[in-house]
Amino acid sequence: MPAISGLSGDMTIAIAYVFGIILLYIIGRMFFMPIKLIFKLIYNGLIGGAMLWAVNFIGGHVGFMIAINPLTALVAGFLGLPGVILLILFKLFIV
Repeated sequence: MPAISGLSGDMTIAIAYVFGIILLYIIGRMFFMPIKLIFKLIYNGLIGGAMLWAVNFIGGHVGFMIAINPLTALVAGFLGLPGVILLILFKLFIV
């Protein structure tokens, strides 16, 4: 194997291995980021569903219920307590 710009063959191979490892790391990060985002969405949806369940548990005594579906769970999960308040206000004033 010919040396590149005065580097010995062993040094060229070492640089190629380092470059390959860095490239694998970058590609791995690109594929891991969407999976991480999906798990975060699922987690936030579960937390939102739990908050909506608590609102329905308390509101059931006065006849107030919010449907728990993927959309309402994600709104509550993304926005947290303000999202639950937003859904309550939506239910009271719009529907």
